[in-house]
Amino acid sequence: MNYNTEIVDAFSQIAKEKNIEKDELNLIIEDIFKMMIKKKYGTSDNFDVVINLEKAAIEIYQTKKVVEEVNDPITEIDIDAARRVEPDMEAGDDFIEVVDPASFGRRLIINARQTLNQKIRDIERKLLFDEFSNRMGEIVVGEIRQINRNEIYVSFERTELVMPKSEQIANERYKRGETIRAIIKEVVDDPRGPRIIVSRAEPMFLIRLFENEVPEIYDGIIEIKAIARDPGERTKIAVFSNDKRIDAVGACVGMKGVRIQAIVKELNNEKIDIISWNSDPEILISRALSPAKPLRIEVDSNERKALAVINDDEMSIAVGRHGQNINLASRLTGYEIQTIKYSELSADTEETEAPEIVEGEVAQEETVNQAEETVMEDEIVQDEKTNEEEEITEETLINDIKGVAKAAAEKFAEAGYVKLGDITNTDDLKKVEGVSDKSLNKLISTLNKLQVKE
Repeated sequence: MNYNTEIVDAFSQIAKEKNIEKDELNLIIEDIFKMMIKKKYGTSDNFDVVINLEKAAIEIYQTKKVVEEVNDPITEIDIDAARRVEPDMEAGDDFIEVVDPASFGRRLIINARQTLNQKIRDIERKLLFDEFSNRMGEIVVGEIRQINRNEIYVSFERTELVMPKSEQIANERYKRGETIRAIIKEVVDDPRGPRIIVSRAEPMFLIRLFENEVPEIYDGIIEIKAIARDPGERTKIAVFSNDKRIDAVGACVGMKGVRIQAIVKELNNEKIDIISWNSDPEILISRALSPAKPLRIEVDSNERKALAVINDDEMSIAVGRHGQNINLASRLTGYEIQTIKYSELSADTEETEAPEIVEGEVAQEETVNQAEETVMEDEIVQDEKTNEEEEITEETLINDIKGVAKAAAEKFAEAGYVKLGDITNTDDLKKVEGVSDKSLNKLISTLNKLQVKE
């Protein structure tokens, strides 16, 4: 094997191991040899490098000007010397001289190989960075290779992914060798190679799980309008159907809950509240505070603040443990939500000024008892006289009807009757268990008044 072939083979082997295309390798080798030429001759302007990987050949040509007297042997050649090779040469002609690659010596070739390795590493880094940058937001399935105190290293397609502590679900326990699903969150360029960050705590991970489990979301029939998540604990998600025939919430839950159960299992039993999206902030906020059922919502759209009037016995539900429910509702809706007990509101009916929504953090469970004791100017006084005068509509909440016990209203709500408009047949009301005759009769009486009015 001649020295020329040895050089090409050595370079080709490196490129093959690194999965570099031949055309790209040609350019790299050409640049490397031009660098070597410049290092040896001081210039590469009058040199051409031709690479033929198929024939394992590197050809280097040096162009010199034919002159009577040589002042620069790198760019010029004596006319007599030129005529010994080509008798027809004249002064001013270009003479092409072939340069043997072996003339550069082994040391320079070794340096060239090192340069090639470095250039290939640079190309690999760029290819890896570009590939995973284009895959951000995609779920990947890999194997846990190493677990450190602050990071987990995951092997995926011969590439190392990193899941920092902040991107892990707090109550999960990971084991080396286990298969894990996560979303590609970020790709950070680093001199040592791209750092590919994956996450299980990112809200987008949950969205991708819904897309995988709910075909209607993947197809765009159902949209995920908003999401708020405390990873590993609870998530609230608002969905909307572009097809009136399809119930967005029902489609996400699935037959017998099979779809949502698959997602909950993947997230280590994280609780997921799915609500129907509504562009009306009052309705959306009311739903977002589920499982609590606010009596009334006052919205300040300019300040993006809202005040929710809550039944006393539902205040802890509305706020949630450590304020989690109200915090998630605030993040989901984009409104800073404050709560006030109904008893505190109704106790001050002589006040005329509206209660101001307190600035600062969303009310926590331990501070909710100190909500404002003033009342809105237009707040309804919930005594017996006012109830009699209040206009009854299909939107009237059963819980607001005087004479219907709170416990009875809860039983009706569990059966699907939250407001008067939900009732289509009074006989169905009689089938609701745990309701006193007094509450039942009062509800039927109120319903009859509504029907007479209509």
